[in-house]
Amino acid sequence: MLEFIAEPLSFGFMQRGLLASCLVAIICGTLGCFVVLKGLAFIGDALAHASFGGVALAFVLGANIYLGAFIFALGTALGIGALSQGGRVRADTAIGVLFAGTFAFGILIISRVEAYTVDLFGYLFGDVLSITRSDLITITVSGVLVLVVVAAFYRQFIFAAFDPTVAAASGLPTRFLEYLLLGLLGATIVTSLQAIGIVLVVALLVTPSATAYLLTNRFHTMIFASMGIGCLSALLGIYLSYYLDVASGAAIILTATAFFFITLVLTGRRKKLSEVHWE
Repeated sequence: MLEFIAEPLSFGFMQRGLLASCLVAIICGTLGCFVVLKGLAFIGDALAHASFGGVALAFVLGANIYLGAFIFALGTALGIGALSQGGRVRADTAIGVLFAGTFAFGILIISRVEAYTVDLFGYLFGDVLSITRSDLITITVSGVLVLVVVAAFYRQFIFAAFDPTVAAASGLPTRFLEYLLLGLLGATIVTSLQAIGIVLVVALLVTPSATAYLLTNRFHTMIFASMGIGCLSALLGIYLSYYLDVASGAAIILTATAFFFITLVLTGRRKKLSEVHWE
């Protein structure tokens, strides 16, 4: 048993992969609770796919991949807010238009690049076992920044999420908080690109948080439970990918999905959002 656990850890790429996946799980577990609470899964999916346009453009220009992805994700988040503000178009319509347009832009760019490498498509599907030291530093720094901002605005985020009408009436800048949360969501998605990829990042944002939602009625407890479930899913998924020789990102997400359905069966009851308390 000890050999089973220790063997993968003898490789540097496995150590980096395990550390990176746990860091990503912690960041996604935090933001994911707000995604579940506010019903932002579709927006998260849109920002994830929109970031691919930035990845492709940065790749062609020889610029920083993460910076390009973040600019596109943030631009899409601001665009969704601008288009839907004042009821000019429905929010889901704005999301659909920008999601499809920016993702198609990325596909268009890479289709014009001769002999584009498989590395570019790695950002679509992720490969946590190819994480480098510089990638690990980038994930750590950006993750810490996201968590610091969430901690600084935690009570405001909670107030605006649970009772936006009263929050706005009390003078809280709800529009600013909404854009800030979308920006943090974009940063979280970009942080997760190399580890689990654009296609799967939304699953790691939503699934552990949805599982934690079934287990507790306290929001702060839900965040810690989401982090723990995400880390456990990452660890088990990495080991499965090593011993079964399967894609690491997919193994992580399928493990998290299995935890969700097991929890759903064991809890065996419907739960209303009003049952969650933020205190």
